[in-house]
Parts: sequence; C-alpha cells; structure tokens
Amino acid sequence: MEHQVTLTALLHGPDQKGLVSKTSSWIFACDGNILHADQHTDHEEGIFFQRIEWTPAPGTDIARHMHAFQVFAQELGMDVEIARSDCKPRVAVFVSKIEHCFHDFMLRWKAGEFPCEIACIISNHETLRHAGEVTYEVPFHCIPVTAENKEQAEAQSLTLLKAEGVELIVMARYMQVLSDDFLRKVKTPVINIHHSFLPAFKGARPYYQAYRRGVKIIGATAHYATPDLDEGPIIQQAVAQVNHRHSVNDLQRKGKDLEKSVLAQAVRWHLENRILAYKGKTVVFD
Repeated sequence: MEHQVTLTALLHGPDQKGLVSKTSSWIFACDGNILHADQHTDHEEGIFFQRIEWTPAPGTDIARHMHAFQVFAQELGMDVEIARSDCKPRVAVFVSKIEHCFHDFMLRWKAGEFPCEIACIISNHETLRHAGEVTYEVPFHCIPVTAENKEQAEAQSLTLLKAEGVELIVMARYMQVLSDDFLRKVKTPVINIHHSFLPAFKGARPYYQAYRRGVKIIGATAHYATPDLDEGPIIQQAVAQVNHRHSVNDLQRKGKDLEKSVLAQAVRWHLENRILAYKGKTVVFD
C-alpha cells in the first residue's frame, strides 16, 4: 500500500489569541487529519511557535494545499515553512581526517535513521575517500584548503553544492572555519559539531582548554554555523562527568562518544522539521 504523504509546518510570529484553534480549524475544514501538534510561547519576546503535522485528505493536490496553507499562515502574520514526507532533503557531509563522527553519521544513514539523501562528501583531505566511495557508496570530493587558496576552495565547494542541489550541510568534524562569505552565499543550513559545552572553550583544542581549567564536566554542542565562530543557535548538547584523574586523552575519548550522539540527534531533529531558530537560539519541538 502506498504511504500517504504527511505535511509538517513550522510557524512563528507575534503571539495572539486563538492561533492554535485557527490552524487546526483550517486543516479540519480541508478534511485533513492532524497527527501531532505542539506549540510554545516566548512570553519575553511575545513570539508564538507551532509545529503541526497532518495528512491531507485523499486526492488532495499537495502543492496547491501547501501554497494555500502558506497564504493562510501569512494572513495570520506568521512566518511558515512546510515540508512534505515524500521529499527527502539532499545533504552534503563535510569532513577532514577525524573520522568518528563521520563513520557514526554515515552508518546511521545507511541504517535508515535519517530521512535524507547523502548527495556528496566534501573533504580537505584524501583520508576518507575509500570509506566514502566504497563503504558508503557516496561521491567523494577532495578540495584541499590552505590559507592561500581558501577563497578559491570555498568557491569550488559552492559550485559543487549548487550542482548537487544540497539543502543541508553537516560538518562532521570538518576542521576548517567556513568564511562569512561562504555562509552568506550557501543559502542552506549548516550544522556543526563542536567538541565543547558551548559557550565554554570556543575555538581550537577545547579538551586541552578544559583539562587546563580543571572542569568537572565536559560536553559537546551541535549548533547552526553562523559568521560568528561557535556562536550559532544551539540545537543539542550533552555532558559527561570528569575528574582530576582524567588526562587530556581521557577527555577526548569521553568527548568522542558525546560528539557522535549529539550530532546525530541534531541532524535528526532538523530533518524531522522540529527546529525553529530565532534571535540566536532555537525552539526544538518534541
């Protein structure tokens, strides 16, 4: 039996009375069936957020239905994004030499955990080419990056991403800082995994920084990349306890487990259309 298409809308805008009733009534009037609905109000900012998932009535023209809902939401003063379950986003994976997050992410994808297509892998090293092309059967592109050629390398990546129709970039420990110009031009979300519990220990060598500081917890943070290094809206975080007996290597070993799970959860939430980013932070719906 053919699976019925489901739609998921993410809405946000000025809080006002009756928004939940109005959105659900619109879907009911179209003979749709609501599968899940959740909402949140930021009372300090006066902003209403909603995630609503539904199946349109059999025989519905999905494209016209989506457009009609967008018009309806805009009439309510709401910004809206709608995704359909039969359209899998195309994802590019950026990676360097460090492989734990890369392998974990690709194996989860192979196991069907992520509703997406991996369009390509982009790396600044050849190290993981065999794994990418042979093990995971995904096109692998090595684009070396140096201080001298960074602008040209990023331009090459942008051309490739556009040709592949990429809609999301996942930085699986890609040990390069994407330039402001790249992030402005790419026009797709970029999810990064940082090996620290941000905002602590930004930048390079965070486990070494944590060891020198003598912290009692270490963490990992998945966030959307922005021109401000390690300042983008945080999607997911996790921590582990450490003590004075742990070396830098111990911290790195513990941290790798956190990095893998945190990155996977963040990407899963994004692909399931559960995240609304605003004013430097996120609302993540259950």
